Amino acid sequence: MSGIKIVGTGSYVPPKIVRNEDFTKIVETSDEWIKTRTGMSERHISEGQPTWYMGTKAVEDAIKSAGIDVSDIGLIICSTATSDFVTPSMACIIQREIGAIGCMALDICCACAGFVYAFDMARRYLSTDDNLKYAVVVASENLTKLADYSDRSTCVLFGDGSAACVLELSKDSLYTSFLGADGTGSKYGAARSFPPDNAFMPEHREEYPDGIRECNGHYLFQDGKEVYKFAIKALPNCVNSAAEKIGLNIEDIDLIIPHQANYRIIETAVQNMKLPIEKFYINIEKYGNTSSASIPIALNEAVKAGKIKRGDKVCLVGFGFGLVYGSVIFEY
Repeated sequence: MSGIKIVGTGSYVPPKIVRNEDFTKIVETSDEWIKTRTGMSERHISEGQPTWYMGTKAVEDAIKSAGIDVSDIGLIICSTATSDFVTPSMACIIQREIGAIGCMALDICCACAGFVYAFDMARRYLSTDDNLKYAVVVASENLTKLADYSDRSTCVLFGDGSAACVLELSKDSLYTSFLGADGTGSKYGAARSFPPDNAFMPEHREEYPDGIRECNGHYLFQDGKEVYKFAIKALPNCVNSAAEKIGLNIEDIDLIIPHQANYRIIETAVQNMKLPIEKFYINIEKYGNTSSASIPIALNEAVKAGKIKRGDKVCLVGFGFGLVYGSVIFEY
């Protein structure tokens, strides 16, 4: 199986930082309450920077890191649950902004596992099309626009940001993935879009129960207990399942970069996997939960900090609303 090579990485987060203490002015909470339950101390929050803008900045940073010509990019996949438009896609706007006109461009929405899904999709495209030289995978999230700032259990969790990587095919290098979903768990977290509406809608509409509770407007809700129970099982299962596909011992993975949802989730999963916490890259304290952007933000940070070197076996693992889950293991 052909593997993948990360040629360059980049990220962008809004300069505005909101610390735990800032939430005490709008909801009943405290720095200690937030930190002990989530591991978060601060997060970056948009002051108007749209999703496409953050994504473009991250992609530009990744292209600079890769040292490639924009004309050689054949594919852009953007993972986002917080697009600025119903249409066009964020990928098309980003393509326009960087000048990669003509390449394939598409968005995917797989919540907090979106970057992992997009990463694996890019490898599949690269391995089946000899004309594709480079693919760009970017995750960009304006998650705070879905935050209900009257709900102290969720509003403290989220941050905004974006990160990207430039990929090329690497023949004969290690690669494996494991992706899946469980739609029966869709009721545990959601944010609603526009309901059906048109000029000919009858006064008394037929009900179509979707099994998901009513939300407060467009704001996101989650059943924290159920999401926690799902996540602490999904994280180790994804890593183990991907490794088993190629007969790899998880002890031989050099670095695992999980979705930065909650420190307690990561800590519990680590204990269940019986691995040292040092094998996991964790930066949730500085960024909060940035949905699908959390994994590539951490990946870029780890690369720039020298925590990953060429030849290292790296695992990216995500899990989120849907319920969706997935992991990839590759040689950096």
